[in-house]
Amino acid sequence: MVKNDDKISARRLKAIFGGSIGNLVEWYDWYAYSAFAIYFSASFFPQGNPTVQLINTAGIFALGFLMRPLGGYIFGRIADRIGRKQSMTLSVLLMSLGSFLIALTPTYKTIGIIAPIVLLTARLLQGLSVGGEYGVSATYLSEMATKNRRGFYSSFQYVTLIGGQLLALAIQLILQRLLLSEDQLQEWGWRIPFIFGAILSIVALYLRKTLTKQEHSKTKSNEKMIKKEL
Repeated sequence: MVKNDDKISARRLKAIFGGSIGNLVEWYDWYAYSAFAIYFSASFFPQGNPTVQLINTAGIFALGFLMRPLGGYIFGRIADRIGRKQSMTLSVLLMSLGSFLIALTPTYKTIGIIAPIVLLTARLLQGLSVGGEYGVSATYLSEMATKNRRGFYSSFQYVTLIGGQLLALAIQLILQRLLLSEDQLQEWGWRIPFIFGAILSIVALYLRKTLTKQEHSKTKSNEKMIKKEL
């Protein structure tokens, strides 16, 4: 009996990791914006009062929250109609796109008003992505869990949420204390965490694409089990 339980846990491990890693990546990207806003705000808005630049950057950050409910609705529908795996893959893809846009967009001095427009577009995409990711991956994790482990597996949602925040802060401290000067961070160093986030998104995208059909098909049997318990 013990051996059988061990086999079940090992078989589901890949699905649990693939379902939760995207949440860590998305929340890392989300917090990286707020952690490094003080360094890149001047790059996206006209020269002037630094406080005004930071307020404008924070305003765009706030607008991203408006997309979360919409993301939850859209990706929830995709998950029900097409599949959890496809919905989670798409959400990570959008987050990766948003991170690349922020990391590669030229400054306001170079392209003018287009710079803050691209920044806004990137944050709206990421807000949509985060809103869609959380609910769908939580559902997927609970469906993939064994009967007596749903709470445990679903808890990885919150673990990865905090993990993403801690990872963003760790990258900030490493760049601030060990690798770059204040001037370097303001000139180009702020792009590093977004490039790192985009790369992490690609890794999460690969992991989700390699989730096996057999693992994914288990969701239907778990749904029947949940209905019986209710």
